[in-house]
Amino acid sequence: MSNAKGDRRERELVNKLDEAGFAVMRAPASGSATERELPDVLAGNSEVFYSIEAKSSAGDPIYLTGEEVYALVYFSRNFGAKPRIAVRFDREDWYFFHPDDLYQTDGGNYRVKKETALADGVDFDELTGHSEKVTLDEVAEEDDDGDSSSDVRPVLEAIERGDLSVEDGVAMLDS
Repeated sequence: MSNAKGDRRERELVNKLDEAGFAVMRAPASGSATERELPDVLAGNSEVFYSIEAKSSAGDPIYLTGEEVYALVYFSRNFGAKPRIAVRFDREDWYFFHPDDLYQTDGGNYRVKKETALADGVDFDELTGHSEKVTLDEVAEEDDDGDSSSDVRPVLEAIERGDLSVEDGVAMLDS
């Protein structure tokens, strides 16, 4: 990723976090600009604090060195923030991972594929506390317990297949 594109993506993330009610700053000396390893973004809202390493890609897998991830975890622990890796692929939104949830290569580096981000990443709304991820398995358990309407699972499956938009699914479940 070019520095200009990376800087633009980081500013985009900072603006989104700001709009979501977080106090946020971009570390001006992150990356190679200093000998101290700093995260790209710091964000907090009095309830949760994040130190974020942001990466973006046109579509290829995103790689992080073991040193980058270690430095993020080290800084986060000392600062009192939750470490997060933010990834954004072209034409997709931001997805977030705890470093422990990343795939580690044999060489000790880390990788995030686009399909992994879309399937397993925490989306922006969940990160900022505006939604909570519910899996189809959790919905099925609720159905088995009788705690949820049996109409929910087919709607979620249709959304997952792409047969139904999220907005249409919400409208169906609200009716």
